[in-house]
Order: sequence, then C-alpha cells, then structure tokens
Amino acid sequence: MAIALILLAIFLGLALLPGMWVKSVIARHSVERPDFPGTGGEFARHLLDEMKLTHVGVEETQDGDHYDPMSKTVRLLPQHLNGRSLSAVVIAAHEVGHAMQDATNYRPLAHRTRMATQARWVETIGSTVLVLAPLVMIFTKAPFLLVIQLIAGLFILSFTILMHAMTLPVEFDASFSRALPVLKKGGYLNDTDMKSARQILRAAAFTYVAAAAMSLLNVMRWIRVLRF
Repeated sequence: MAIALILLAIFLGLALLPGMWVKSVIARHSVERPDFPGTGGEFARHLLDEMKLTHVGVEETQDGDHYDPMSKTVRLLPQHLNGRSLSAVVIAAHEVGHAMQDATNYRPLAHRTRMATQARWVETIGSTVLVLAPLVMIFTKAPFLLVIQLIAGLFILSFTILMHAMTLPVEFDASFSRALPVLKKGGYLNDTDMKSARQILRAAAFTYVAAAAMSLLNVMRWIRVLRF
C-alpha cells in the first residue's frame, strides 16, 4: 500500500509539475514594467512589421498564447497582449517566432499543425469510446468486447501524449533559433532581462510538454474511473 501511494505521488508529480513550473516562471516575470516602451501586442506588431510580415495579424485570445498558421495570426492572452511585463514581451517574441517559421516554410511546424488538429479529434474519439464501453457490455453481454473497446480508447488517448511531445522541437526552434536571436540583435532587453528571457522562452517551449503530462493524467483518470 505504501509503495502504491509513493508511486501515485511520483506519477502525479510528473504530471502536474511541468505545468506548475511553466506558470510559475511566467508569473514571476509578469510584473508591469513602466520602462518598456510598449505592450506585448505592440511588440509583436513591431517585430512582424520589421520582418515584412505585415499580413500576419495580432489579436487577443482566451485559449492560450499561440500562433495560428491557418489564419496567419499571433494570438496572445489579454495580460500578454496589453501588458508591459517581461513575460508579455518575451512570449510575444516566441509566438512571432512561429510566424517566422511559417514564413520560411519550416516543415516541422506544418507537421505540428496537422498533428494538433488530429489530437483534438483523437482525444474526443478516445473519450467517447471509453464512455460507451460499459453500455456496449450491457447490450452485447460480451465482456471481451468491453476489454477491446477499453484498450482501443486508452490507446487513442495515449496517442495524444505522443503528439504533444513531438511538438517540442518546434517550440524550442521558435524560442531559441527565432525569438532569442531577434531579442539579442535588436537590443530590446538589457543583460539582466536577457537572462530572465531565456527562462521564459524555455517555459514557453515546454508548454506542450505540460499539455502532454496532463493528457497522461487524463488517461490515468479514465483507467481509475473504469477500474481497468
């Protein structure tokens, strides 16, 4: 029993800590900076215009900071679009990094976009399969079908973990091969802020790792609920 509790604690830690760390880093550098000449949204617009990406839009979102390659739009949370914090500025640069990838036909971004779309459908299908599993057993009176259905549902949900994890190279490229060089070359931040900017860029890159960890937690939650 003690070993099981320890293993459960380790698992929960591995699932929850990445997201907590990402939020902690971003929150730590979210203090408003009156010395910054503009907001995160204005900085994103400035960088896009400097790179001749005037066709790329910048707008507010409630669904997390991201770049939408379909509509060619950098979307930022309200506090990052309208804020003048270091996190706002650096996250804006990270998302512009994705726009730079798109403009240079960076193939891994195209693959990630397709995978992200598939992940939403896969997770929906997986959840549906798991929810319907008990009903199938009731109507068919065939336990082996329930087992097959549960295995299929858990496999589908687990597939989303792999898709999230495979986006990590795309995120690191946006942070350290695109955004960081732009911040350095433009001299937008002082040396102290640049050190913190690296931490924020790393946190931004690990956002999908945190999402993968939460997907794993979702899979385990279904296993617990269905006692499989």
